[in-house]
Parts: sequence; C-alpha cells; structure tokens
Amino acid sequence: MSLPKPKRILLKLSGEVLMGDQQFGIDPAFVAELAAEVKAAKDTGLELCLVIGGGNIFRGMAGAAKGMDRAQADYMGMLATVMNALAMQNALEQLGVPTRVQSAIEMDKVCEPVIRRRAERHLEKGRVVIFAAGVGAPYFTTDSGAALRAAEMKCDALYKGTSVDGVYDSDPKKNAAAKRFETVSYDRVLADNLKVMDASAVALCRDNAIPIVVFSIREKGNLARVLAGEGVQTVVQKD
Repeated sequence: MSLPKPKRILLKLSGEVLMGDQQFGIDPAFVAELAAEVKAAKDTGLELCLVIGGGNIFRGMAGAAKGMDRAQADYMGMLATVMNALAMQNALEQLGVPTRVQSAIEMDKVCEPVIRRRAERHLEKGRVVIFAAGVGAPYFTTDSGAALRAAEMKCDALYKGTSVDGVYDSDPKKNAAAKRFETVSYDRVLADNLKVMDASAVALCRDNAIPIVVFSIREKGNLARVLAGEGVQTVVQKD
C-alpha cells in the first residue's frame, strides 16, 4: 500500500548504512551514493528533512551495556550523529544541494542550533535540513528524535531507510519464514513489539497521525521507487 504523494517528509537513516561494506565508520563513496538518492528525491519538488543515527561510530546503549554511564554514553552517541550529519551535508553540497545541519546540542562552529522557524525557512528556500544530536537529551534514541522533528516540521510522513525491506512479524534474519506486512497499525507494532522504531517514537507518530514508511535504503534507487509508491515497503499507520 502506498501513501498519497507527500509534500514534505523526514527521512531517517540508520548510522550503519553509512558504513557501506566497512565494519565501522563512514564510507565516503557510499555516502555519496546516498546523497545522490536524496538529491533525486528533492529534485521531484519534495521538501526534505534528514535524521541520521550514529551506530556506525558509537551507540549509547551498547556503551552502557559495557559498563559506561548511560547518560554519558548517550551524549557520545549524539556527537556521532553530528559527525554523520556533517558527512552527509558535505556529500549533498558536492552535488549542488544546499544543506543546513541543525544540532540539538549547540556547537555553533560547525552547525546551527535547532530552531524550528529557521528550519522552516530553509525548507521553503529549497534547502535540505539535517537534524543532528537526537532530542539533545540522554535516554532517547535517534528514532525518537526523528519522530519529534517530523511532528515539529509537520511532515506528511516519516520514511525510515534501513537494511531491511519492511516490517516483519518476526526477525527475518533469524526466521526464514517471517512474513512482511504491506501495512500494519501503530497499535499492532507496539503490542507485538515489532521493532520498527522504539516505542516512544511509534507512539509520537501515532499521536500526530504521521505514517511511518519502512524500506531498504541499501538497494540502489529504492528511495525514488518507494516515494513513487512502487518499491517494497511497509506502511505503519492507523487502522
């Protein structure tokens, strides 16, 4: 099932996709490919916000699991998302796409603070806005940051580009018989703990009627196909 053609979307990318085929860090060649996909989407007239995770550099929950203070580890994870945002900004601007990074943790030497009205103005002027550093507080994931920014910017939908081509009833990497949903309700995702995004992010999208579209970003050209309603995807929305 595809959604009506959106005017403004938030694209959430997991940090891991920036690794390409590496085990860690940022693969500039793969980031350039992603930037080309984002440019192609923007060239259709779409207003585009981005949120990128930090798992390719540092994941707060993983650090906490190894004995670090959770709040300290989460702040480190937020800084990782800023690095990814700057890498994506560089790749987009090399393609001629004007881009602004806004960080929930202020660091005025490298990016703007998150200011909603300024972000609105950037979008109106045809710029891509990348929101970094999550919500600016520990104990919240970048999924929650993405849902918050999507609501704040009045986006028509939140598109989540991952390594999996949709939402399944069980982990497709562990269960070969797992079935993919074409569409599924927010409540089913929460009740069955389907791991689309963390619960607070799903609930925030539900409460603001923002559909979540889950698709694979690793497949070249897939973002354009999904935006056109043709690619493999799962839409999370109300019944």
